[in-house]
Amino acid sequence: MATYVFSDVHGHFRTLDRLLERVSPSVDDTIFMLGDMIDRGPEPIEVVKCCHELPNTTVLMGNHEDLMLSYYADPHDPGNQINWEINGAAPTQSGIRMLPPEERVELARWLFTLPLYAQTEVGGRRYLLVHAGIDPMNIPSLDVKMWDEQAIEDMVGYQRRDDLMWIREDFWGVPTGLVDEHGQGPIVIAGHTPTAYLDYMADQPDRASKGPDGLCRMVRVGACEQTGGVADRWDIDCGCAGGAGFGQLLMLRLDDEEEIYEPVREGE
Repeated sequence: MATYVFSDVHGHFRTLDRLLERVSPSVDDTIFMLGDMIDRGPEPIEVVKCCHELPNTTVLMGNHEDLMLSYYADPHDPGNQINWEINGAAPTQSGIRMLPPEERVELARWLFTLPLYAQTEVGGRRYLLVHAGIDPMNIPSLDVKMWDEQAIEDMVGYQRRDDLMWIREDFWGVPTGLVDEHGQGPIVIAGHTPTAYLDYMADQPDRASKGPDGLCRMVRVGACEQTGGVADRWDIDCGCAGGAGFGQLLMLRLDDEEEIYEPVREGE
């Protein structure tokens, strides 16, 4: 049994399809998808269907799903329309129009139920999984002897909904405070921010955001004395939204931290 995490496919279904074929998750594996299935890329509805049908998969709400649902909840609000359109809505809108009405309703109902975060424990380490991150300034002074499942639930309860889906600099720029000086505590894994952006906002990145091939790759952030040398934030958004020549899709296996990449190809 293995645990996989991926994020920010942004409509690049063929890239996702190739990656899943390579990884070939078994029925005993667990998968977490951290949001932003839609917008920008050419086949967002196919990505949504694929993620919806993947066995043993928890899909989180991304800011792009939230933009879409806000629009359909009140399409007459010009702000909802503009906010979604400037964030790459056109391929998603086109795909939705092509769906049979009953399928459109089924997918919409599922999307409205997506959680904002999840957590898991692998190899004795607990992970908090969220689309964008958390605000370290909104972590209360809890009397926590151990960051178990309930303690993390309590902590996330103090977070603002928008931060969980939209935060950038205030998350990547400072330690979360969840990992102590002995390296104990939950690591936060997030997408939302293409790793190339971390060059301007992250403290203590573990490596350059682009590999020798020039494509974005996963970056671990924050290893320092305060965290016992443990990177407390991992960014797995490898730039699919930027398309071919910039981005690729990562499937991260938490059990051994293997990074499995599939580049976005021209025309997809």
